[in-house]
Amino acid sequence: MPVDKSSSRVCRMFGEIAGRYDLLNHLLSLGVDRRWRRLATRLAPADGEGPVLDVCTGTGDLALAYWRSRGGAVSVVGADFCRPMLRVGREKVGRAGADGSVWLVEADAERLPFASDQFQVVSAAFGLRNVSDTDRGLAEMARVCRPGGKVAVLEFSMPRRGPLRTLYRWYFERILPRVGQSLANNRQSAYNYLPESVSQFPEGEALAERMRAAGLADVWHRRLTFGVVTLYVGKK
Repeated sequence: MPVDKSSSRVCRMFGEIAGRYDLLNHLLSLGVDRRWRRLATRLAPADGEGPVLDVCTGTGDLALAYWRSRGGAVSVVGADFCRPMLRVGREKVGRAGADGSVWLVEADAERLPFASDQFQVVSAAFGLRNVSDTDRGLAEMARVCRPGGKVAVLEFSMPRRGPLRTLYRWYFERILPRVGQSLANNRQSAYNYLPESVSQFPEGEALAERMRAAGLADVWHRRLTFGVVTLYVGKK
């Protein structure tokens, strides 16, 4: 059965877990999620002119990673439609001393309120999977990216090798939901939704083809940490 990714359900779900979202990310990934974001900023760097846009920014981790990657010398906009997540993110921006350089705004990834051809990098970390219309989300990311700029998507995937794939699937589908739900109790079963949504989301060449269909060129993807995460990068 297709997982319910309606905007109303996803927004309620992340609103309910916003207060413990960062804690669970770091705990359930054993802290490796920080490294994944740093790698994204290195492999799809903001090394040109213009601002960066992080779509589905949540609490702003990737937005802040891009800001730090340039020593604070780049402007970054983080967009998300969940207000409780943005509230947590704005507190983090303040603690990082990034006020005036990193802005978190309320916006829907399927209808971005930005002019076309504006951002040198448009990114999404673990968020495109939650957009109800993946192709619409990719098209919007490509639209607001400037010519010559990059679209970068960091998303969960499954290891390919047999024993590791079996072990990871057991952890991902059996252990992670129980730990997540116990530490961030919510009515939307957010940590059951996670493996369900990952299992139904295209990965590898399937997602790369969707990016090409959105108008991006030179699309490549790289599997990280034995394949539990994949970084996709395309050029406009």
